[in-house]
Amino acid sequence: MNHSPSMRHVMITGASGAIGRALALVYAAPGVLLSLTARDVDRLAETAALCKQLGAEVVSAAIDVKATATLTQWIETRDQQQPVDLIIANAGITSSIGNDGQAEPWHQVEQVFQVNLIAAVASIHPLTIRMAARGRGQIALMSSLGAYVGMPISPAYNASKAAVKIYGEGLRGCMAPQGVGVSVICPGFIASNMSKAYPGPTPFLLSADKAAAIIRNGLARNRAIIAFPWPLTLSMRFLALLPTDWSLALQRLFKF
Repeated sequence: MNHSPSMRHVMITGASGAIGRALALVYAAPGVLLSLTARDVDRLAETAALCKQLGAEVVSAAIDVKATATLTQWIETRDQQQPVDLIIANAGITSSIGNDGQAEPWHQVEQVFQVNLIAAVASIHPLTIRMAARGRGQIALMSSLGAYVGMPISPAYNASKAAVKIYGEGLRGCMAPQGVGVSVICPGFIASNMSKAYPGPTPFLLSADKAAAIIRNGLARNRAIIAFPWPLTLSMRFLALLPTDWSLALQRLFKF
């Protein structure tokens, strides 16, 4: 498929979820080529159809991001057909401890790291090389405000997002001299199935549409860290500054 060289090419993984769909819609417009991937075939098709209604050209593929070889091949093919200007590695899952405080089962821990960390890095890695060769491009990694501190309610999720945050920060430093921007997105609670599954309180809950608008504005400014909402951001940064036992005591007090 041939596309106009003047089109902006935006690639989004996890495009069938609440925030993935909202991101696709916020970028959908005439003159924009969207490459979208997700596991849920039906929801992905719905997202693609909505984006086309807004005037975007859309290419979608149902891919499980854990299949990193398939994912990488698709990304490289899409980039060969039209150089990617922006990739948002958005696909993610969550997990938490059991109702009685049991540690997360290993299969959940393994999947969380495979999807949130390994697949996220695998999705951007081929484009780091290609964008650097072109001397332009932008990469966005979806982390979380949970990356700032280890939370007893979701150890694996927080750890995976912390790794993404640190990786993205380091990558920003090494890619900047090559003309490539890298941003790490650290949202708080977004109205989604993931937030519904969270067994604790979800303060300052934002709609996916609001989150997508904040992310787009932050990426337009090439911000290193796009963290929001600000009250929860300050709270998480404060907890991260405290001695670990003090931080854990406050989390237990507020059932966070």
